[in-house]
Amino acid sequence: MTDQQHAVDTTRVTGGVDTHKDTHTAVAVDGLGRVLGTCVFPATSTGYAALLAWLRNFGAVTAVGVEGTGSYGAGLARYLAAEDVTVVEVNQPDRHTRRRTGKTDTQDAINAAHATLSGRADAAPKAGTGPAAAITALRTVLTSAVKSRTAALNQLDALIVTAPAALRETLTPLTGTTLITACARLRPGTDLTDPRTAVKTALRRLARRIQHLTTEIHDAKTELATLTRQVLPTTTAVFGVGPDTASQLLATAGDNPHRISTEARFAHLCGTAPIHASSGRTNRHRLNRGGDRHANAAIHRIVLVRMRHCPRTRAYVERRTAQGLPKRHIIRCLKRYTAREIHRALITDLTHTP
Repeated sequence: MTDQQHAVDTTRVTGGVDTHKDTHTAVAVDGLGRVLGTCVFPATSTGYAALLAWLRNFGAVTAVGVEGTGSYGAGLARYLAAEDVTVVEVNQPDRHTRRRTGKTDTQDAINAAHATLSGRADAAPKAGTGPAAAITALRTVLTSAVKSRTAALNQLDALIVTAPAALRETLTPLTGTTLITACARLRPGTDLTDPRTAVKTALRRLARRIQHLTTEIHDAKTELATLTRQVLPTTTAVFGVGPDTASQLLATAGDNPHRISTEARFAHLCGTAPIHASSGRTNRHRLNRGGDRHANAAIHRIVLVRMRHCPRTRAYVERRTAQGLPKRHIIRCLKRYTAREIHRALITDLTHTP
């Protein structure tokens, strides 16, 4: 190795960070992957600044690989990006690597640095500073409210099935909003030792919880639809794409368009890119079971809408069916075409978002 090569290797530094709720473990490696130092920093704004300053003490920071950029490492990733440092999203190593090298915070940080240096990790994290982050937060609340209401409705039905005969016979004929309103208006009394009183109390509480959650879901859907149409006018104008599916696809893509620079990347991200399943004389593709399954489900719903209402899609289905292609393979092809169209619309909207 020449002196010039040695100087290059020692003045360019790659960082790796294993993130946790309270602390972040950082490692600095040189251009040859040699560990220059390790240190633990608090997961605070002051800690982020100290971590970056510590890395720069070793030389020019080329990139920092961060685990958990969508959770514990989100704050650090945003801080480094604001400081014009290249941030790379690093996945956890596979089980074989962990069994071979062991599991410690320092070793995880070293693995992150090596993955970034070698190019095995090259994904850009979500920016988390634009409308995609806002939509993700609203979708989180909406999803949890829907799940809670579903659980409350199931509990209400189960209680009615096992309720005392007179109460059960009164409530069984009722359905939907009428049933919820009737349960919310029950007057159970004060003697909770009586099973009839206890059941009425439980039904009333569940019904009022359902009413509250229904109002919350309605408000969240209204806010989400308004924001989505404002941020994604081109995407929501695509046939079969509504506010719900568009918001999910934006949440998957993130605010920074360079994460999905090609439609092939976006297809892989959504799990709609076909996977080779060829062997010998057999040459075929199979369904991709990877990627973001929520985004995959959103594209699936778009395809189902188009198969029912879009004349061009219906003609395609008829033609491919006549060629002997199974329905599941037709849907796979349509999802790939739809991902390509959605990618163009998302890039247009993200590029013009202020």
